[in-house]
Amino acid sequence: MKNYKDSDYALNKYSGGIVYRFADKIIEVTLADYLAENPGKTATDFRALKELSDTLYFDQVQAANAQTRKNSPLGDLKETVLCACPSPEDTVTRGIDAREETEKQRQRLEKARFALEGLTEVQRRRYLLYHAKGLTLRQIADMEGVVHSKIQKSINAAEKKIRKFLADG
Repeated sequence: MKNYKDSDYALNKYSGGIVYRFADKIIEVTLADYLAENPGKTATDFRALKELSDTLYFDQVQAANAQTRKNSPLGDLKETVLCACPSPEDTVTRGIDAREETEKQRQRLEKARFALEGLTEVQRRRYLLYHAKGLTLRQIADMEGVVHSKIQKSINAAEKKIRKFLADG
């Protein structure tokens, strides 16, 4: 019996007998075993049973492959990049547990929150993707379907607004 690790179908197809894989062992029922256990059966009956087992294993492989083709890694879906994680605003502005914040830290965080609110929606999204999520300019550009120079200009404008807001405040 050949040692096929990945496919029950291949294991069964290329062995002389009918193969059953269990969690801890593999059992092969040969023609001799089958005839010894079933005295009224013939080699033709065994071949028919072997063909049936090959067909069943093949159908299982086909079904598994069909399901696998339907599965998509979540990271490949642009819409889910930020799913199930804290918002970028929270990542940038909270940083410190509320019980441990001093008044000065709380004021700085509030100022940062106001600075982010002063940005356009596009600037805020790009700024947070770049600084809070650590994405590159090209990754953001690919995500939004624009050239990376637009992303760079938008982030520069956002940083300029934030610096101005912090200097005025």
